[in-house]
Amino acid sequence: MAELVTSGKSGKRSSLKKIPPRIDLTAMVDLAFLLITFFILTTSLQKLKAMKMEMPVHGSDVPWPESRTMTVCLGKGNQVLWYMGLTDKPLMGPQIVNYSKNGLRSALVIMQNRILKNTGKPMAVILKPSAHSVYGNLVNAIDELNITSVSSYAVAEITPKDIDMLKQQNAY
Repeated sequence: MAELVTSGKSGKRSSLKKIPPRIDLTAMVDLAFLLITFFILTTSLQKLKAMKMEMPVHGSDVPWPESRTMTVCLGKGNQVLWYMGLTDKPLMGPQIVNYSKNGLRSALVIMQNRILKNTGKPMAVILKPSAHSVYGNLVNAIDELNITSVSSYAVAEITPKDIDMLKQQNAY
């Protein structure tokens, strides 16, 4: 509120100093804090987005045939090496692709459809990140697995034979 001070004398012009009006801002500060508190309490924070991951129960190892297993090795420079079967004698591949929809996603869809058509059973994917891949590559690969609806996949350590394959393709 504004506060004006007037003297008790009336009518005479005296040498009283004019005091400037003083404005009390207490109410405005109270209102500002009330508004800030209201908006903080009524806004919703961004919810965390986490992916559900299930780990196998210890001792429940079920053998998976090599004809339905695709191995994906993550290399340097956003390159991906994939092959079907075992490292020693791959049934198909190895091939170098990237993370685009014409790269890893296309390979996953083609192989998943081929395996489903031939066996009637789903495909399993083993992801093997190398020392030269970055964390974002692993996240992108898991995203591609989720986009293509691959139900069974695992993240494993890369073997020396896989590293040799990556080196032959200049992806390590």
